[in-house]
Amino acid sequence: MEKYYKKWFKILCLPAVILFVGVILLPFIMGVVYSFTAWRGSYFKGSEHWYGALVGLSNYAKVFRSQKFISALIYTVEFTVVAAVIKNVVSLGLALMVRRVEKGKGLFRTIFFFPNLLGGLAMGFVWSFIFQNVFSLMLFSEDSFLSVPFLCNMLQDSRKAIFAMAIMATWQTAGYLMLIYLNGLNNIPEDLYEAASIDGATAMQKFRHITVPMLMPAFTIVFFMTLSSSFKMLDENLALTNGDFGTRMLSLQILLTTRENTPPNYGMAQAQAVVFFILIAVVSIAQVMITKRKEIEA
Repeated sequence: MEKYYKKWFKILCLPAVILFVGVILLPFIMGVVYSFTAWRGSYFKGSEHWYGALVGLSNYAKVFRSQKFISALIYTVEFTVVAAVIKNVVSLGLALMVRRVEKGKGLFRTIFFFPNLLGGLAMGFVWSFIFQNVFSLMLFSEDSFLSVPFLCNMLQDSRKAIFAMAIMATWQTAGYLMLIYLNGLNNIPEDLYEAASIDGATAMQKFRHITVPMLMPAFTIVFFMTLSSSFKMLDENLALTNGDFGTRMLSLQILLTTRENTPPNYGMAQAQAVVFFILIAVVSIAQVMITKRKEIEA
């Protein structure tokens, strides 16, 4: 079998390479080039070819002078911080609980994982109904027994909307992230906990000095996934608020840039996408480097 793979490896990989180059690499390169042009989607302003419509760094200058882009960037960072914390706390808590379940562990895993299968738009419209009707009019309204003003009209306030989107994103992804943490927990030798118990360590001390250091590889993966997915959130932001009330995030800002200009300014939208890509790459690489260093220290 090993000889077979060595012989046919390049041929077997060829379809995947062709798809990657045609669907990802070439469009990415074209997008970077078009970000330096006056691209209007179906034509180039002032020329029939892209090289005749070059505007240099004009699009990038407009991006960093755009108050909407800056506001969307700040709001995205705020949401990412809140969502990353809530997702990791909830998913790790679920993993710790499921690990202690003796019977029906597979059922719990399936139930918690199921929301991850839902599409972003569909889930966004479902949660929009929940926030607008169930939370605001039924459960937490002023006339209800459980009156909680903060949980009412969450989608009409930019601060509340951060937590609304974080609740929805956590509900969707916590089960999937739980499986990653659960796999890490299962790889921790029980001997370590037994030895700590003999030495008189408390549950909190075991968690701090054994569980957390041994889970650093899982933390690296989960933090990478939560940071990148939070930065790239689009469908949920569109379905819940459509960017109204100061809730526009970067992905939605890029989409709406083509709709708020006549004719559509795809060149500027593409410049925003390039800046967005660089931002995600820098944040993700920095996070992986930091958590990998923690793995070595642990």
